[in-house]
Amino acid sequence: MKTLSRIYVGLIIFFLYAPVLVMIAFSFNESSSVWVFSGFSTKWYTGLLTDTTMLTALEHTLIIAVLSAVIATVIGTAAAVGILALRNKIAQKLVMSVTQIPMMNADIVTGISLMLLFIFFGKLLGLNESLGFFTVLIAHITFNLPYVILSVMPKLKQTDSRLREAALDLGCTPVQAFFKVILPSISTGIATGFIMAFTLSLDDFVISYFTCGHYQTLPIIIYNMTKKSVTPDTYALSTIIFVVIFVLLIFYNILQNKSEKSSKKGFGK
Repeated sequence: MKTLSRIYVGLIIFFLYAPVLVMIAFSFNESSSVWVFSGFSTKWYTGLLTDTTMLTALEHTLIIAVLSAVIATVIGTAAAVGILALRNKIAQKLVMSVTQIPMMNADIVTGISLMLLFIFFGKLLGLNESLGFFTVLIAHITFNLPYVILSVMPKLKQTDSRLREAALDLGCTPVQAFFKVILPSISTGIATGFIMAFTLSLDDFVISYFTCGHYQTLPIIIYNMTKKSVTPDTYALSTIIFVVIFVLLIFYNILQNKSEKSSKKGFGK
């Protein structure tokens, strides 16, 4: 059984990562052929540095990813504190269920519904362009919020409530108690929530596609490139995105492991 399970796991890993490895290999192909590897070259990577369309899309993507991750982290942390402060357990569960709807909902449904909402308000306000930078930003904040809340909530539950009470007894205001006592104890949860939000925003395509208008992000540019012809510069760009997200996920897992170890130590005491 162990041998069969290892073979099964090996096949899953192979089918998941073999296409990525092929893409990475052909991103270093000297020729523009996408089926014959003629030699090693980095010209497709250096060519990206002079591609203004690609650089503009990259700038748009990073701006949206950073802003949406920061705003979602701030709002999500505050929301997690508010949800945990609810004394009615039924209301707490209800709010958590509603919060998780963007996670469970299909991306295409979320994208279309947000697009219709933005167009409706755009027409209501008499705007010439209903979709653009702010609609993409709001959409990304919307689907990032549940992940931040779910990252922060466990750390809040692990934090001893007596710490806040002790800080208040020592003269801290509720705001000071939060920033000096609660915030440091949930910092790993906030960091993991931020990384997750940034990663999801960085490679989002479906929701961005329906809400972007003329403000196109990198995944949309790549999609438009593949509709015409797949060239090695597309592979090079996709490889860079894959490596960035892979590194971020490593950091995310490291922070998660540290969080789990600290929680075990807390329970051990």
